[in-house]
This record gives sequence, C-alpha cells and structure tokens, in this order.
Amino acid sequence: EASHPRARLISINHVPTCGGLVQPVQEVGRIAKECGVLYLLDACQSVGQMPVNVDDIGCDMLTTTGRKFLRGPRGTGLLYVRSSSLPKLEPMSLDQEGATLLSETEIDLRPDARCFEHFEYNFAGKVGLTVAIEYALGVGLGAIQARNFPLADRLRRELASIDKVEVTDVGNELCSIVTFQVAGKDARSVTMALGARGVDLCTSRAEGGAPRVWFDRRGLSAVVRASPHYFNTEEDIDRCAAIVREVVAS
Repeated sequence: EASHPRARLISINHVPTCGGLVQPVQEVGRIAKECGVLYLLDACQSVGQMPVNVDDIGCDMLTTTGRKFLRGPRGTGLLYVRSSSLPKLEPMSLDQEGATLLSETEIDLRPDARCFEHFEYNFAGKVGLTVAIEYALGVGLGAIQARNFPLADRLRRELASIDKVEVTDVGNELCSIVTFQVAGKDARSVTMALGARGVDLCTSRAEGGAPRVWFDRRGLSAVVRASPHYFNTEEDIDRCAAIVREVVAS
C-alpha cells in the first residue's frame, strides 16, 4: 500500500500493452501526493493517442517511447522528471553528459533531467522523434483521441458480433487498443492469417510483452491486438472485422 512506511514509489502503466484499459492515473496521482510517495508513469501506449498532461496526472516521472502512437522511430523515447522531484533521484549510470568530473573523487551532477542522458545517442532518431511529436501536436491530441476512440469502439462492436470471437478489453475507460481471441485458434496463427489478407495486427503473449500475472488470472495465453489510429477510416474498420469473420470461418 502507498501508505506503508516503507513505500517509496508508485509505478504503473497508463495503458497496458495487451488491452484497451485506460488506468485512473489522476486518482493514483492524488494518492501518491497524499502519501508523499514518488509516482512514475509508463505512458508508452498512451502518448500520441490521447492528451497526456503531467500536471493533471500529478506524476513525478513519465516515460514514453517514440515508435508507438507517436509514429516516431524505433529506439527513441523520452523521460520527464518534475524539477521538484530531482533531488530525490540518482542516475543509475553517468557519463560526461550527466555530470562534470571535478576530481578523482568528486562530480558535479547536472541540475536538470538531462543528468539521466548519456553523451552517445542516435541524432537522426532524436530528430525523427521531434518531428513525430510536432506532427502529433499539429494534428492535436484532443482531435486524435476524438477520432481514434470511436474507431476502436466500432471495431469492438463488430468483433463482438462474430461467433467464436471474444473481445478481451476490460475497464471503465477504453482507448485505441483493441484485443481479442478466437475460440479454438492460436492468436499468432490468427494474426498471420489476417496479415496474409492485408490486415496488419499483432499478437500479445503472456510469455513476452504482456503481463504474465494478469493474463494467467484471466485464463489468457495470448491475444490479437489492433491499434486503429486517426488515419484509419470506418471502411478500414469494417474491412478488418469482415476479414476476421473470414478467418474464423476458415
């Protein structure tokens, strides 16, 4: 519990990789503040598909990746650290980017979040990530969410109407990740069959990329995952559902 005297950190994901659940991150932020515990939010699945405001959430740290809904280069990402939380943190490793070597026994740590950066990084990837962020901001995160979420809801309804298909998303608020399984068929084989028909989805497995405990408790081993984005159309959604219907019947 966050109120436990040994509690030091609350660490959760905003959206899990294997389902459309949107966690109540603002409520968690209030709990963290009340208990005086640091709050780390993994937002790799949410940034780019919805507005994410660190002040509204109340997190001390936030991480995200560039390659998901931001549509940036693989191998890129960013870390946000609240300035008031910096004195409570220590970088796991340092080089000349994060600190200055004053003597054989002394260093001068940077006073900002760049103390967590290293000198060597992918310049082209960083430029690509910047362009991806600017592109998303240009479209508008609110506008992206207003487009994405109805597309995802449409896909869930279509999939739920197909015999032997179970939509596996759970939660009070769902986002633009849609997961499902087909009775009697391995999720990977369904994904490959869809790919052969021009529908590019992916598989989340309990043994890699998905939360093992959560999957085990729900009796899931793997799910097929779709991530409709604002450039998709209603026709794309209907075509995806129609091809899932074909694969189920085959």
